[in-house]
Amino acid sequence: MSSLQTDGLVKRYGALLVTDHVSLDIRAGELHAVIGPNGAGKTTLINQLSGELAADEGRIVFGGQDISALPVHQRARAGLLRSYQITSIFEEFTVAENAVLAALAAKRSAWRFWSPMLGDVAARGAAESAVAAAGLAKHADTPAGELAYGQRRQLELAMALAAEPKFLLLDEPMAGMSVQESAAVTALLRDLKGRYTILLVEHDMDAVFALADRISVLVYGSVMFTGTPDEIREHPEVRAVYLGEETV
Repeated sequence: MSSLQTDGLVKRYGALLVTDHVSLDIRAGELHAVIGPNGAGKTTLINQLSGELAADEGRIVFGGQDISALPVHQRARAGLLRSYQITSIFEEFTVAENAVLAALAAKRSAWRFWSPMLGDVAARGAAESAVAAAGLAKHADTPAGELAYGQRRQLELAMALAAEPKFLLLDEPMAGMSVQESAAVTALLRDLKGRYTILLVEHDMDAVFALADRISVLVYGSVMFTGTPDEIREHPEVRAVYLGEETV
């Protein structure tokens, strides 16, 4: 069963074709990775899926509904959430408070700023679950500004989870991390597999091959091949243009 499908997504900047009729079929519950050389169009694709960038052609179907014309906030409320690189962390707030804010932001109703933020029982419950799932339960009362870099990235993930998504778009969640931090986030994502449908764009190939159910290789804006990690490793053209060189 498909969770998200793209049909012929195109993005042009003048004569430059950045995404070239990209068609993907992301199955419900899978972790689907997108890899490719620099300039392959990976970030543009993520931006199109999240709604930050309108496609020039093609459509996006999520949960059986065409969401191609929906803005970012309506896609988020439908359960399609992007984490990393767009999340605003309030450094003076604790980990728990940041997660509660994210849970409140996901609600359709307006925030009641005159009410105590932590008084919203549903938001607080969602936040507590998200903080625990992101591996930050011991730091719930720690101000975000005191977190180490890897922990901040975990908080960004907790904030996305607090919004109770159905589908997570993860754009390079391990960028800039140490080997130990990357290993911790890899373990965290492994725990989240199956609970959420995840599209992962990541430079860390060890993490990609450890986590992905299927991988799509994007080259010059086009999907060259989609397959399991073993199929990707054994595909001669993928090996020639991508896996044999460190060009992520």
